[in-house]
Amino acid sequence: MKPIRWGILGAAKFAREQMAPAINAAKHADLSMLATSDPAKAAPFQAIAPGLQVTTGYEDVLAAKEIDAVYIPLPNALHVEWTRKALEAGKHVLTEKPIAMQASEIDPLIALRDATGLVAAEAYMIVHHPQWQDARRLLAEGAIGDLLRVNATFTYDNSGDPGNIRNTVATGGGSLPDIGVYTLGCARFVTGQEPRAVRHADITRENGVEVRAEVIAEFDGFTLTSLTSMRMALYQSVTFHGTEGVMELPVPFNPLGYGDAELRVLRKGAPTVVHRYPGVNHYIRQVEAFGAAVRGEAPYPCPLEFSRGTQAFIDMIWAADR
Repeated sequence: MKPIRWGILGAAKFAREQMAPAINAAKHADLSMLATSDPAKAAPFQAIAPGLQVTTGYEDVLAAKEIDAVYIPLPNALHVEWTRKALEAGKHVLTEKPIAMQASEIDPLIALRDATGLVAAEAYMIVHHPQWQDARRLLAEGAIGDLLRVNATFTYDNSGDPGNIRNTVATGGGSLPDIGVYTLGCARFVTGQEPRAVRHADITRENGVEVRAEVIAEFDGFTLTSLTSMRMALYQSVTFHGTEGVMELPVPFNPLGYGDAELRVLRKGAPTVVHRYPGVNHYIRQVEAFGAAVRGEAPYPCPLEFSRGTQAFIDMIWAADR
């Protein structure tokens, strides 16, 4: 099978540490080209993929006939522009989250995806991990009864790095765009539901950037409490609390880095059931799922319509804060 040849726009740290190795390790994928103006930043990518072609211009990657798909890890505020340019250049495109800063910005991308017949998606990796697929299945099977509450927390502290793009308004910074997509999107993915209302939004800002958001949202039959922060100790956890039991995901978002993924099901009078997923790399699974969609073997598990729903949820929070 002919591999999908990938190009990357920008030598971001996350691309270097996670996605470039994932593309290189994925089945039927070939990391072929990188655009960066800094040769020093290119060297680690060339160590990952010997023979990698390096250019200084993003447009060079889009113009390269040998490139089938591009991965975009640019600052958030540039995602829509370069996703559109990639599609217009005839490339399949996987763009880091959030793919847009407002839900309405995703509509033209959906239209362009449909018009071109290309695959365009947000790199929302958690849906490719079996712990989340199992959580959705177990909830649907009634493993915890009727769902009443979801509690999702994701925090870290980057206060010591004021120049970080997450700490800058112009680059689309903030905890909700960066990690709120996980605490909010995971509830949508597992339940298949959309929020009815944002009941509470407690937002903290520094220099105009949202650095902490505590949100309570109402769904049909259950409540979601979400806490995201870029000014608190590193921690993440998601709990689904039902009438008959609880599902716990202690390492919901960054398995292999933060810890080992587990899904625990607790029911009164029954032993705790623990599902473990040693060594599963959801970035590799994401690249392989994207490749399957490009080849027409299976629909992509996280279409732009899902990403639009999560961004619409964030837009609701902004409106509630105002």
